[in-house]
Amino acid sequence: MTHLEVLAGTNFDLQAFIWLNAGAIIVLIIFSALFSGSETALTSASRGKLKTQAEKGNKGAQRALKITDDRETLISSVLVGNNLVNILATALATNLFTLLFGDSGVLITTIVMTMVVLIFAEVLPKTYAIARPEEASQKASRFILPFIFIFTPIVVVIKTLVTAFLRLLGLLEPRSESLEDVQDEIKGRIELEIPTGMFDKEDQRRVLGALDISSLSVEDVMRHRSEIDMLNADDPIEEILAQCMTTPHSRLPVYKDETENIIKIAHVKDLYRNYWGQNEKIETSTPPGEHWYTNLKEPYFVIETTPLGILMQEFLEKRTHFALVVDEYGALQGLVTLEDIIEEIVGEIEDEYDQEQSEPFKEVSQGVYLVDGALPVREFNKMLNLDLPDDQAVTLAGLVINEIKYIPVKGENFAIFGYRFEIVDRIRNRVTQIRIQKIAETDNS
Repeated sequence: MTHLEVLAGTNFDLQAFIWLNAGAIIVLIIFSALFSGSETALTSASRGKLKTQAEKGNKGAQRALKITDDRETLISSVLVGNNLVNILATALATNLFTLLFGDSGVLITTIVMTMVVLIFAEVLPKTYAIARPEEASQKASRFILPFIFIFTPIVVVIKTLVTAFLRLLGLLEPRSESLEDVQDEIKGRIELEIPTGMFDKEDQRRVLGALDISSLSVEDVMRHRSEIDMLNADDPIEEILAQCMTTPHSRLPVYKDETENIIKIAHVKDLYRNYWGQNEKIETSTPPGEHWYTNLKEPYFVIETTPLGILMQEFLEKRTHFALVVDEYGALQGLVTLEDIIEEIVGEIEDEYDQEQSEPFKEVSQGVYLVDGALPVREFNKMLNLDLPDDQAVTLAGLVINEIKYIPVKGENFAIFGYRFEIVDRIRNRVTQIRIQKIAETDNS
């Protein structure tokens, strides 16, 4: 005898029972969909966009930000709610279908509830939430906030048990998000959006250059001391002014006795202003007891390990954009300007006074490059999207020397870091040209 036959002889209102159960199941499926959609929307929404909207007074964005501050509690509350309504809906469906179809009701319940939950409580709400995460998260925040409050006691117990279990297994390693994590996320997002046309290569270079500033130090961008034009304090003013006419630079260090001893910084405009007479001619006479460099500006020194972000702030505060770089012992290493820092973001800046320079590298054949030994490793990597290590040396020549531990001679070649480096030219102790080629997997030499 089936359940229906048993109930037929009683006053049981079967029709009301069926409609009541069906209505309860539908309501529970709707709640399941809301829980699933809320979880996806609130975890996939951009906190940056939400913050922007919250600052404009958007209440929904403010609620969403508050909820996502503690994602662990959010996810735990959603899972508790979702599991409760899904289990209850399945229990009611089993009861209903067993009443209608007897022992076959369990199988029918499994098939029907699986399809209903999968389509209407999982795929549909989550697809909408992924398509419009910020809008959906603001709507979901109003629904989910009361449940987070209600389920807090249960969530606390669950989190305590889970934490203890993970700690027991040695799997609990708390890790806070670092600046590098945020930068990697931004870089990855840009890489993904380039094929869509949202970013082009120049946009990528500028954004990634700005992100890299915080991880770079002065020694990464400075101009080496061998490339610095200087003025000799012992030279007469006539020679100094003539030298200023031939240099493309507007500021020049002034040294006394030896190039390591920088005593002043000469601005070409200041020099000519000091010696420009009332008759609109250069007057080279110097007041008694003074030298031509007496009233020039004092040099500003920075340590080579100074982070670029800090130096840029110093430039802005001191209202200057020229600094001499020294090592920990005070020995001159080079100079750095505000333009050098900006070029890390926007690329090479050239004006009408810049001297023509040969290309720092050129592709002589497929995958073979002839490069200047003084070319920074980072620049070479960025130009060709390579992965040569830039933490061991600044320049490509320095990278080779650091690896082989001596200064190579012309004609030598080395297989390092998956590339073949051939020394093409060397002037005294400087490696000036290198040929670089990626080693093929079949090359065992």
